[in-house]
Amino acid sequence: MSQEIVNLLTTALGQTIYMVTISALIATFIGIPLGVTLVTTSKGHILEKPALNKFLAIIVNATRSVPFIILMVAIIPLTRIIAGTSIGTSAAMVPLSIAAIPFVGRIIESALKEVDHGLIEAAQSLGASPLQIIWKVLIPEAMSGIALGLTITVINLIGYSAMAGAIGGGGLGDLAIRYGYQRFRGDIMLMTVIILIIMVQVVQGLGDYVAHRLNKR
Repeated sequence: MSQEIVNLLTTALGQTIYMVTISALIATFIGIPLGVTLVTTSKGHILEKPALNKFLAIIVNATRSVPFIILMVAIIPLTRIIAGTSIGTSAAMVPLSIAAIPFVGRIIESALKEVDHGLIEAAQSLGASPLQIIWKVLIPEAMSGIALGLTITVINLIGYSAMAGAIGGGGLGDLAIRYGYQRFRGDIMLMTVIILIIMVQVVQGLGDYVAHRLNKR
């Protein structure tokens, strides 16, 4: 392998890691409160508010219904406003984050629903406030499921980041399209695929390990 290819792959890998990491952090920061709100405002829960729950559910479902490749193109004006450009790794993080937030929200919602309702009732009988139930019962009990869910999110973001290369988003996807597809560089295409597979394997392995350590059952 020539030094040129090594340099190209190293730069693209760094861009992909940068995009995925920042997007995952933004999605987690916004998605966890969203998921908690979806659960706690549902019927019969500690902060029951059906109208708010339905409104959030519609927004989440609508966002998740749009294929990522269409979402990237559709929000280009918003991307320009936020990132100052519609091309490059910084620009790609805008659609990546927007696509991942509702996904994280639903994953958190699913994980929190797995918590035994008896624990919530026990906390309520002891006089715990809704905020105390969220922080000391719901989230700690669901940490293993949350870790697995966030692992799936990061893996999805790796796939989405490769897709972002189709509109100049940078990273491994961009490298595969520009060199592997448009210049018929099969060696670069192969190395790009291998690196993506390794990344997914590492993330899944790490996520499984963390989830196992957090599992209280």
